[in-house]
Amino acid sequence: MIFGIGTDIIEVDRMQQRLLDTPDLRDKLFTPREQAYAEERNTIYQHYAARFAAKEAFFKALGTGYRYGMAFHEIEVVNDELGKPVIEAHGKVREFIGQQGIRHIHLSISHIKAMASALVVLEK
Repeated sequence: MIFGIGTDIIEVDRMQQRLLDTPDLRDKLFTPREQAYAEERNTIYQHYAARFAAKEAFFKALGTGYRYGMAFHEIEVVNDELGKPVIEAHGKVREFIGQQGIRHIHLSISHIKAMASALVVLEK
């Protein structure tokens, strides 16, 4: 049973400018693993933008926004052994999705030079 669906799209240049203008923002939005992944790529800001879009799409699918003390860095976008992006929930986010009976998080991300997008489906 589908609990919620969320989508987001962001301009890569906008993400780049925000991260360059506010250095502390990286740590607020992204986990050390996400930062390492993006920083190892030639297209660093496309990867940051895609992960940001995934987090926004996740909160939209959850239907809560950033309530109940949940934070962006508690949602981690990593790649499985085949390279597929997946969301790992931590902290209050993990608690909340457990309380809601969410059993699976489906994630699709995409990016091109100028844009990044994500789609999240939460399943009970």
